[in-house]
Amino acid sequence: MAFDLVIRGAQVAPGDGPIQRRDVGISGGLIAAVEADLSGAEAAETVAGEGLLLCPGFIDAHVHAALQPFVDPTLAPLLAQGVTTAVIHPDGLAPAPVTAAAREGRRQYLRALEGPGPDEWPWLTLAEHLDALAATRPAISLVPSIGHSAARDTVMGSVNRAPTADEVRAMRAEVRTGFEAGARSLSFGLVYVPGCFAATDELGALAQEAARFGAPLVPHTRNEADGILGAIGELIDVARRSGAPLHLSHLKVVGNPHLIEPLLAMIDEARRSHDVTFDQYPYGAGSTTLASILPAWAQDGGAAATTARLADTDTRRRIAEDMRAGLPGWENLYRACGPDRITVTQAAAPRSDVAGQTLAALGEHLGIDPLEAVLDLLRDTALDATMIDEYADDAAVQRIFRHEAMLLGSDGIFGTRPHPRVYASAARVVGRFALRDGLVEPGEAIARLTARSADRFGLHDRGRIAPGLRADLVLLDPARYLDTATYDDPCRYPDGVARVVVAGETAWRDGAATAARGGEVVTTPLPQTRSEAR
Repeated sequence: MAFDLVIRGAQVAPGDGPIQRRDVGISGGLIAAVEADLSGAEAAETVAGEGLLLCPGFIDAHVHAALQPFVDPTLAPLLAQGVTTAVIHPDGLAPAPVTAAAREGRRQYLRALEGPGPDEWPWLTLAEHLDALAATRPAISLVPSIGHSAARDTVMGSVNRAPTADEVRAMRAEVRTGFEAGARSLSFGLVYVPGCFAATDELGALAQEAARFGAPLVPHTRNEADGILGAIGELIDVARRSGAPLHLSHLKVVGNPHLIEPLLAMIDEARRSHDVTFDQYPYGAGSTTLASILPAWAQDGGAAATTARLADTDTRRRIAEDMRAGLPGWENLYRACGPDRITVTQAAAPRSDVAGQTLAALGEHLGIDPLEAVLDLLRDTALDATMIDEYADDAAVQRIFRHEAMLLGSDGIFGTRPHPRVYASAARVVGRFALRDGLVEPGEAIARLTARSADRFGLHDRGRIAPGLRADLVLLDPARYLDTATYDDPCRYPDGVARVVVAGETAWRDGAATAARGGEVVTTPLPQTRSEAR
């Protein structure tokens, strides 16, 4: 048999079995053979794999990359780690579906997390957005979700009120249409506008649509700090009642390490009777919009309305009072982390010079209270700013990481000074946590980034090294594969990546992306497992 590519003599981690020395043959974009010896086979190209580790391409379960391909279709920070598939539209946030009237407001609200995208958004529906993404010819595959906030905003706008029965039906129709367009999960962002305005019954109604397709609910919970147990309990109950699997986004405990063991015990108990997993990024600091430190009521109506409130003296005073004192049930990141542990990573003009400063340093530099300084910053940038918030130590991160239900979700946000997780999460998990520190076996870490992630999102054509599957592969030097990105120098690729193959084509080699564009935007819908929602 003649092959397009043969990788010979590597230690092959298949994704769901023991690591063994094998030869792997690739033909027509698929894995054609996994054998002890293919030395007699003809091949257009042969790669020596001795001393190297061959893995299925890594799957990142949580990336803010719905607009980045319009800027950089190689998605180099992910590709350079060996990530060949990324799940997009997390946290309920997505550029589509959207109405023509709300399009500019949505663009403004998402800019800090997703970037601006093309000069004009030519889409309204999720299917149209996916077509536009496909036209960028991304180097890696993108797996869509249907975002609850996007659906709610399309039906109701960014308002803080309960939906009518007709509006619930309309939101369910938007969610159903999203799954029919190819979405593989229903994401919620219960700290972002307008998802934060939804009550539990609304979540349950939409979850029934996910259950029809056997698709997981993927929520950012209402509270990851002192209220995390109640917040996770709400979502477990929604999943159980709807019948949909549950996959918790970026599991963490902000500022309350004593709650980690009760949290994991709650998850273990839920897993006895329900399908529950979670993803995690391997750092004790998070990154999100700077506006997320504001109370939900202050964000009612979207970015323009919030900016107007920050400019109104009386309303601004009320915002500051609530941030200092807190509100029942609200995750108050400003108070939980403190201004000395929140760093501005990006800010729009005319305040772009503040990137890299903590809120405490910003206030000191301006000679004002850090809280007043950050409110000024949000007003001046119309909320177009992001932050890194330090919430836990390494021991807390590693305790959650060891749990068998953990998958990788970098929560990557692209930018000129991003959180290092977008450049380094896969390398940190496999290279540092597994190969160096031995927190889990290398094969176990690789399984979490490949076969188990593929199964979680119904991607049955990838995630394993087996004949007939997509030839998405990463060839690593296990002695050198390690994260090098830091908070001070975040835009650094990991060492030790010899080659990344996407759909049989070499997409990364010699420390740089090639011209190959083997990625796909997944639009094949999941099969319906139920004729109608319960």
